[in-house]
Amino acid sequence: MDPGDDPYLFTSDTLPSDPRFMATVANGFVGTRVFGDVMHVGGVYSGGVGVCHRADVPSPLAVRVRLDRADSSGLRQQYTLDTRAGWFTHSQSCDDVTVSQTILAHRSHPNLLAMELRVERQVTPGEPITVQLQSSFTPQSSDIAFEPGPDYQGGRHIHGHTLTPEVPGGPQPCVHLIWTPPPASLSLLASQSSACWVFLTALADTAERAQSCYSEGLALIGSGDLLPSHRRAWAELWAGSAVQVKSPAPLQQAVIGCLYYLLSSLPPLKPTDFLFGGLSPAGLSNGRRGEDYWGHVFWDQDTWMYPPVLLFYPELARTILRYRIHTLRGAAHNAAQQGLKGVKFAWESAVTGQEVCPDEIYGLQEIHINGDVCFAFQQYLHLTQDLSLFSEGGGWEVVRGIAEYWSSRVTWNKEQSCYDITGVMPPDEFHDSVNNSVYTNAVAKSSLQFAVDLAILLQTPPPPQWQEISDKIKVPFDPEEKYHPEFDGYQKGDSVKQADVVLLGFPLGYPMSAEVRRNDLALYEPLTDPEGPAMTWGMFAVGWLELKELARGQAQLRKCFNNIQEPFKIWSECVDGSGAVNFLTGMGGFLQVVLFGYTGFRINKNSLNFDPTLPDDISDLRITGVCYLGNKLDFTFSKEGVTVVLARVWGPQHCALELVLTQSGKSLPLNLGTPVSVPAEAARIQKQASCWPL
Repeated sequence: MDPGDDPYLFTSDTLPSDPRFMATVANGFVGTRVFGDVMHVGGVYSGGVGVCHRADVPSPLAVRVRLDRADSSGLRQQYTLDTRAGWFTHSQSCDDVTVSQTILAHRSHPNLLAMELRVERQVTPGEPITVQLQSSFTPQSSDIAFEPGPDYQGGRHIHGHTLTPEVPGGPQPCVHLIWTPPPASLSLLASQSSACWVFLTALADTAERAQSCYSEGLALIGSGDLLPSHRRAWAELWAGSAVQVKSPAPLQQAVIGCLYYLLSSLPPLKPTDFLFGGLSPAGLSNGRRGEDYWGHVFWDQDTWMYPPVLLFYPELARTILRYRIHTLRGAAHNAAQQGLKGVKFAWESAVTGQEVCPDEIYGLQEIHINGDVCFAFQQYLHLTQDLSLFSEGGGWEVVRGIAEYWSSRVTWNKEQSCYDITGVMPPDEFHDSVNNSVYTNAVAKSSLQFAVDLAILLQTPPPPQWQEISDKIKVPFDPEEKYHPEFDGYQKGDSVKQADVVLLGFPLGYPMSAEVRRNDLALYEPLTDPEGPAMTWGMFAVGWLELKELARGQAQLRKCFNNIQEPFKIWSECVDGSGAVNFLTGMGGFLQVVLFGYTGFRINKNSLNFDPTLPDDISDLRITGVCYLGNKLDFTFSKEGVTVVLARVWGPQHCALELVLTQSGKSLPLNLGTPVSVPAEAARIQKQASCWPL
């Protein structure tokens, strides 16, 4: 295949003028912008509440390579992000020599980063070839008190603790950094046809761990397996999440780019010995002081980034949920600070789970975050039926704590005979201190109902008030105009910052007629700030596709492309390039259009539903590796029909499945390796009656 035809290769002969839009390499533990002078380690923050941010760690990979030639006029430059291999390469070539610099954060050995420099000549022997290495690395940080340690196996060593804990008495993580120092220049001898040098970086929280990882990296270099093992790990990852779109190239590349950056922010598929620090809006590579939301974790993780991960990788989804479980103590502290029971997850969270948002109002009022977290746990259970996370892994404590919080946060409205939630900020952050935010109340209702259902599954009697509140909480609705006001007293025509009411239909699946769904979309679409954050348009697109209004859905999807910055498909939060960069939140919203909009996938309590809608410029959509009840499913959608293949059994508690057509009720068993083809209409995947019950 010509490299120009490979959608996994993002190639350019120039770099973006704004370094914020440089490609990134990461692996869930450490991340950096290519050629950037800092990197970040998951869970390593410095600064107290209000200034808590990802701690800058100096990056030994901040090296620019220059081929030393008197005449550089014929020198060709090429910069390539290979999303399939998970690395970035800068190549310089002329008639007689090629120099390539490859940078990566190792996928299966997450404590390691590496830079490989390779020089190859076309004719041997020849003149010696010299390559200059210009490093901007300095072993210092404004966030970590580094001091030198003893050299180790040819590597330099610094170590230090973060300067300021997140909360008084909180942890001050230690970072040990061992790296191979690059020389000022390297030469290919006249008698050599090629040469390769590898520069290794190892990070860990102890000297022993850093030394062990560095030794492991040296052994991989010695065996020639450092880059191949990394590539194999990425191949395994891609094998679980192939999305092939027969459409104009920009859509396919946008999907691949979003998946690459999202997967880069997650740990390896196999268990690791580090505690995953959650997904922040701009990923691990960003989050310095005052930038990119400081590297904090928001609802962005649970509502926007999590659904595509869950669909393909339940084990990684479980890792994301474990981050919330790990921060339970901090969430309990937040609730107590508000004088309430249960747990209140921070609007902005770092390591402890205590609120670290610089502006107090968001932590106090944007409490829908609790429902967002709970909904992520609910979706996990419905897709996997993995009760162990709840019975043994801390999931029940999360769901119970959220239900207790809502129960203590509502107030009874005698006049309307309903429960109110007052004084909140909805997802639409143009408004605050409102009563009965429709999204907040709907997601609270969902949380309480899920808590009741889960308690019954776990054979734990739920408090009666959970069901009562869920049944009687107010969800604002105008029966005359048949739409959902955003909150009590909302004035039609008021501007909206971002997706809010439209989230009722998807992802929440709040019951409503097609007429009401259409009215909500039609009302709020023109009122939503066109300069708002990137993820918004994806939710409008999903809504219109659900209603089979393809032109309106595609119009919303096209807006997303305005946030993609070339040449490496880095998303910006806002269309003018401002706001957070490498904006995973927007990427997650975009992926949901493809994975839940075009396909109509819906994760329900007892089934995985689909109802495809493909626009004219997409002839074929293939999604492989969808996980459901311990099975891996491959789907092919076209305008003529849908083909489903049970590709393999995944997980110890897999269920026998069947496909049921919604209109006719016809049932077709799914047998391993046997394609089942049906018309392009609504259907569902569910377990066969003989399968074990939840």
